[in-house]
Amino acid sequence: MNRRDIGTGLIVAILWGLNFIAIKLGLANVPPLLLAAIRFVVVCLPAIFFLPRPPVDWRWLTALGLTINVGQFAFLFIGIKLGMPAGLSSLVHQSQAFFTLAIAVLLIGETWHWNHLVGLIIAAAGMVVVGLQQGASMTAAGFWFTLAASASWGVGNVIMRRATQGVPSFSMVSLVVWAGAVAILPLTLLSLGIEGLAAWKAAWDSVNWITVVSVIYLAYFSSLGGYGLWGKLLSRYPAAVVSPFALLVPVIGMSSAALFLRETFSLGQIMGALLVMTGLVVNVFGGRLEKNVEKANG
Repeated sequence: MNRRDIGTGLIVAILWGLNFIAIKLGLANVPPLLLAAIRFVVVCLPAIFFLPRPPVDWRWLTALGLTINVGQFAFLFIGIKLGMPAGLSSLVHQSQAFFTLAIAVLLIGETWHWNHLVGLIIAAAGMVVVGLQQGASMTAAGFWFTLAASASWGVGNVIMRRATQGVPSFSMVSLVVWAGAVAILPLTLLSLGIEGLAAWKAAWDSVNWITVVSVIYLAYFSSLGGYGLWGKLLSRYPAAVVSPFALLVPVIGMSSAALFLRETFSLGQIMGALLVMTGLVVNVFGGRLEKNVEKANG
């Protein structure tokens, strides 16, 4: 990987790490389901009129929109609204890697390797430690909703693998836009039914420049920019080369939350975070280390 692409990977990690701060700021004045719906309206308009629909069957495109967009962001935004700190949410949300693997094993016959299982055990222990640190800085409801968001993301990742098998190459941005369009109506109806028109009016009356900047960041920088650059890297390099950059997302998310939002972490939360990060590292790099050892001994 050349320096330019390494820089691109770092930019994506920064964009996605700061994403959690944008969510936290946006939720100050807008209810979670409405904020998610607005995000995808901005993602899709006017881009959907200029980008062709990706060569993915409508049923898969709908499933992607309902899992990766509706499920993931509805749960994540509600979790943060209910008391999940932005920094810790960036960490817990990375458990999607293990949900993806477990669901892929069950549904599409992928196999476990030792590094996946060991990484899962270590990361799960870290999640338990983090989950037990309930109090003023983190609520149980916020933690479980964030974990549900990770599970929904994992389901969506497996659907994406199935949906894109055997199809011609296409722009990841077009998939983000068209799957985002699928999410607008369900999120709007959920917001209307759960949050109500009174919450919509209150949000409209309290909109300020911070809210606008948050929505712009979530739509253009995190969604279109982040996924567009990520898709470009995946088109050039194997997933094993690109995926380690995702390990930087919780590092950036937690450090930026401490810096900009003045979030603090208990000793238990820090220990849990270190365990989760260790599990993620083992999951990503364990297989590569085993191959290097075999080459050295061979």
